[in-house]
Amino acid sequence: MQETPSTAGHCDPRFTGVRDAFEANFRTGDELGAAVTVQVHGETVVDLWGGWADAARTRRWERDTVVNVWSTTKGVTALCAHLLADRGLLYLDAPVASYWPEFAAAGKEKLPVRHLLSHRAGLAGLREPLPLAEFYDWEVTTARLAATEPWWEPGTRSGYHAMTYGFLVGEVIRRITGRLPSDFLREEITGPLGIDFTIGLPEKESARAAELVHPRTSSASEQAAIFAQLEPAALAALANPLVGAEQANSPEWRAAELPAANGHGTARAVAQLYGVFAGRGRAGEHRILSEPAAERAREGQGACRDLVLGAGFAHDTECALGLWLSGPNFSYGPNPRAFGHDGFGGSCGLADPEAGVSVGYVMNRMGPHIADDPRKTALVEAVYAAL
Repeated sequence: MQETPSTAGHCDPRFTGVRDAFEANFRTGDELGAAVTVQVHGETVVDLWGGWADAARTRRWERDTVVNVWSTTKGVTALCAHLLADRGLLYLDAPVASYWPEFAAAGKEKLPVRHLLSHRAGLAGLREPLPLAEFYDWEVTTARLAATEPWWEPGTRSGYHAMTYGFLVGEVIRRITGRLPSDFLREEITGPLGIDFTIGLPEKESARAAELVHPRTSSASEQAAIFAQLEPAALAALANPLVGAEQANSPEWRAAELPAANGHGTARAVAQLYGVFAGRGRAGEHRILSEPAAERAREGQGACRDLVLGAGFAHDTECALGLWLSGPNFSYGPNPRAFGHDGFGGSCGLADPEAGVSVGYVMNRMGPHIADDPRKTALVEAVYAAL
């Protein structure tokens, strides 16, 4: 047990249990630095931060500390796609190739956009080795994805597109708007709303970025044994290229366009962005999506044992259109139709339109989980206990 570091911020007395859970995560030693924000019907009822922004414990986690949130970024990229669909510029049942002609190669000419959003495109990873330097090259990676054939019949199963999701959905956004997802997000959503979230991280903001810390994991030999058991599609999705905290702390990672995995922001920003879905398209006084468009984002695309992540779950999971449904495992609280997205190592964005709740949780000590980190689960349970 460790001494609980001082926490700062605001917590409505009704949500004292969330503060207790937040501080308990530090006492167990699982937390280094973290922040959590809860909004209810657009009102911020919890906004807490604490701990350390670096492994050496020389920098306190501050109100404006930002951190890489890994796949929690995917829900934000999905928001960009849904905004285009709401404007009549993107049709989810249209072939991807109608926006991105090169994508028609290898039998993909009829593959619809919705399969990209729901991880059902069969393009979870590339077959040929993908060095990091080439992975960071948008043109190279999207060209390879356009040329490749699916690992399985598109539409029949979901298989988590851990890194390719951002290039696939992002290239459709670019073909329609002429802008990379990072630019579209900044110009259309985060800039006008003053939300502290970026895809990638501008160099001028690096001083306030938290350092990601490797999870306390099994030995190298045990990890190798796990990878050896993966099916080829899962291995391609999770280990081609293999990335972790070391890569995500690098200037190269922060400078790259990775709309699946290198969003940087505060917990407040995550709660605000997922709050657009929780608010049925509204963010405070601003309408970002129409109600039908916000509802469409959580249309289930079919429950199944995920072809990439299935071994990590004791149950089927269901992708919606860019986010995951809470489902029978209640990953996002007791409402099975709540939805959200977790990030590798622990972060989370949650939206529950019925309760009017959105949650953002970010941290820098990564856990070994791709989803449903115990720290996040404790916080979500405390939120709903207070409602």
